[in-house]
Amino acid sequence: MKTKEYLSQTWRINSLINAKIEQVQSLRDLATKATSTLSDVPPSGSQNAHRMEDIITKMIDLENEINADIDVLVTLKSDIGTAIKSLDNADYKVLLELRYLCFKTWEEIAACMHYALRNIHYIHGKALKEIAGKINDCTIIC
Repeated sequence: MKTKEYLSQTWRINSLINAKIEQVQSLRDLATKATSTLSDVPPSGSQNAHRMEDIITKMIDLENEINADIDVLVTLKSDIGTAIKSLDNADYKVLLELRYLCFKTWEEIAACMHYALRNIHYIHGKALKEIAGKINDCTIIC
């Protein structure tokens, strides 16, 4: 596995967590939606009597998945942070932290570091080569 793929896992896991949080919010909105229909006709027996219970169960399952994903993300960020801190070049450290731990865009990194975008990509390539030797277990989690 390539170093860049290993480092990029943080962004993917973070995106998955955000997507699951949106799903939980959607389920929460659905569960709290109160609509009443006034009718003289009694409701049919085919309605799901346990609708609210099903929604709450799905929410709990998703929240448990989110907590597990957060644990993985925190561990991965810690491992990557340790590898980044072991680098000697300050520009490499800043660039890698901004990109893989803070999820900044290339343009944001260039502005923050006061470099041209082209230089940022060059520095990134050099930083990846240097950090490759510092990462012990390059396994893709997600």
